[in-house]
Amino acid sequence: MNITILGTGAWGTALGMHFSLHNHRVAMWTHNAVHAKTMQETRQNERYLPNFRLPDNLNIYTDMREALVDSELVLVVTPVVGLRASVELLQQNGGGHLPILTACKGFELDTGLLTFQVVKEVLPENDKIGVLSGPSFAQELAKQLPCAVCLASENGAWINQLTHQLNTTVMRLYANEDVIGVSVGGAVKNVMAIATGLSDGLGYGLNARAALVTRGLAEITRLAVAMGAQPKTMMGLAGMGDLILTCTGALSRNRKVGLGLAEGKTLHQVLKEIGHVAEGVPTIEEVHNAAAKYQIDMPVTDMLFQLVRNELAAQDVVDRLMQREPKSE
Repeated sequence: MNITILGTGAWGTALGMHFSLHNHRVAMWTHNAVHAKTMQETRQNERYLPNFRLPDNLNIYTDMREALVDSELVLVVTPVVGLRASVELLQQNGGGHLPILTACKGFELDTGLLTFQVVKEVLPENDKIGVLSGPSFAQELAKQLPCAVCLASENGAWINQLTHQLNTTVMRLYANEDVIGVSVGGAVKNVMAIATGLSDGLGYGLNARAALVTRGLAEITRLAVAMGAQPKTMMGLAGMGDLILTCTGALSRNRKVGLGLAEGKTLHQVLKEIGHVAEGVPTIEEVHNAAAKYQIDMPVTDMLFQLVRNELAAQDVVDRLMQREPKSE
């Protein structure tokens, strides 16, 4: 299959490498001409995913029309903040009819839309829109270590076919028609990873970590169901699976945010040191707004919302959660 990937960050590069290594032709696009030239010449992404050689059948473009030549599938792997502009540019360059998967996780700022909903709003006539989500770190996929993720879409026939076309011995794919559940799970787990990193950084131990992950899953499920998802989706790869990985894995950017805040660093300092987009940070406010809209209780999110607004000290977040009135599970 001929695949076009929009975005040359760590995850986009890892996906491009993976599909190239499994006999697909991949064209990657970025608006950054210097970055594209460097990647094409050095055959690696030194900035975001260093020490991995790009396969010979993977090429990088700054001209989107060139990147779309003979394309059969588009993966949008930009940060969520750049998603709408990238899809609009895709449409302007004649690719709006192509099947599209978003592989970024979060809610669009201000609109509160999930990634697939943003694409649907820009391309209302396109009936092949979905998401790729699940527990997966870019570095491990680049090493070709095994993982399992979901492909989700309201178009069941298409997403089942695509799952069979893209499935490999390294990345096992599972089709899912609950695209809302898969999207919410992928977005909100980043918020919970910040909370877990904060707890770990403050030395609260493994018991506290287990409590945060478990109650975090309860929050994610309440929001997902309120938005129209199936509860069982939260027990799968895009819910519990992605949550566990992001909250406990050393490679998790969002967990690193929590660890940095626990050290007393400012949010600006932490994000600068990470050097990559940590989607959980802007997602906190959008999830907080969604909880208010659907009138559901999300205490972990609420405490983090107060923290990033400098209304609450890092040391007080877990204390406040522990002091809440006892409830039935």
